[in-house]
Amino acid sequence: MQVTVTPSKIQGTITAPASKSAMQRACAASLLKGGETVLHNPGVSDDDEAALDIIYQLGAIVEKEKDTVVIRSNGVQPISQEINCGESGLSARMFTSVAALSQSPITVTGKGSLVRRPFSFFTDVLPQLGVDCTSNNGLLPLQIKGPLQPRDITIDGSLSSQFLTGLLFAFSAAKAKDVTITVHNLNSKPYIDLTLQVMSKFGLPVPVNNDYQSFYFPKDPSPVASTPSSFKYQVEGDWSGGAFLLVAGAIAGDIVVKGLDVFSTQADKAVLHALMQSGATISIEESKIEVRKSRLKAFHFNATDCPDLFPPLVALAAYCDGTTVIEGVHRLTHKESNRALTLQQEFAKMGVEISFQDDMMLVRGGAGVSGAAVHSRHDHRIAMACAVAALGASGDVIIEEAEAVNKSYPQFWDHIEHLSATLTTSKQ
Repeated sequence: MQVTVTPSKIQGTITAPASKSAMQRACAASLLKGGETVLHNPGVSDDDEAALDIIYQLGAIVEKEKDTVVIRSNGVQPISQEINCGESGLSARMFTSVAALSQSPITVTGKGSLVRRPFSFFTDVLPQLGVDCTSNNGLLPLQIKGPLQPRDITIDGSLSSQFLTGLLFAFSAAKAKDVTITVHNLNSKPYIDLTLQVMSKFGLPVPVNNDYQSFYFPKDPSPVASTPSSFKYQVEGDWSGGAFLLVAGAIAGDIVVKGLDVFSTQADKAVLHALMQSGATISIEESKIEVRKSRLKAFHFNATDCPDLFPPLVALAAYCDGTTVIEGVHRLTHKESNRALTLQQEFAKMGVEISFQDDMMLVRGGAGVSGAAVHSRHDHRIAMACAVAALGASGDVIIEEAEAVNKSYPQFWDHIEHLSATLTTSKQ
């Protein structure tokens, strides 16, 4: 699909999509908790659908209703010898450890960019926990056979915190006692906060967090509060997707964004700090965030713990006077594309210069954004970043493979159009 974005002033009120980070964790927790769980405001992205299919393959009954998803589970009892994670890195990294709770042999597969991402973590770690695990030279597919047995273990958290999330869920479900997961170089700590928060809300045993350096499951854990036979969970709004809406407002709008929890543990809530540093005109209330176009200035932001903010922040920086510095470039290599290079190449087509210095990205802004033909590189966040940057450009921006947004935010084009952006859509 090809989408042409015509420079537009946007206005109106929009509700952010559901958080796929919270939705996928809720799927895992629903499977492990057992009983009935009703998810309100469920996500509808490709990644969310992948997570629902995975828990179905692992034994849950999943029923979709109008505005809810009902999940019934008796724990991990696979009905299939394969789980397909689509292109979801979180699902692959989280559900591999969860699936390893079963003694049945299971193959973990994926598609698209996911089959090029590294998974040697599991061949290093799972055998230490009693799980047979082989891979395709460190890539998917993985073949695993449990059951996983919680033991003291030390892991590297530098590539992604999502591996730790899977182990925390698995250890909790296996009723780990007097064991510790020690972590070196943990990145994206706010996402671990989200994992622990979801575990607690679902009544799963939660380990003691020792300053993110280790997670201890006590020998005599505190009693876990029982959850109702039919447990209800509200999936919160997505700060990752909402960041694009907020940046769009700062570049070209006068908009109100609802559905974002300002008290959320989601890492990408940090977009608010970047917006404030840039001098954006923004009003933050508990139930809504208002943002409108204003003169913007360069900012310095560390995105090591929130690498998904790079694309919207590059779009923001393109309109900021001066050179913006964003730290944490090393976190961008193993995404749907090599996002550092992809951002540099696609924004160059729009006349925005991006360079690198050590672990920093430097974006030279304020010189204007030109109309151009760009490509999503099959990366949802690149498509959205280009679209947002296009709103204040000097001419139309044509985005190829624009359907990439379906991975995380399938309503994106509808939402932008609802805010009065002028779009033209055509099949390629």
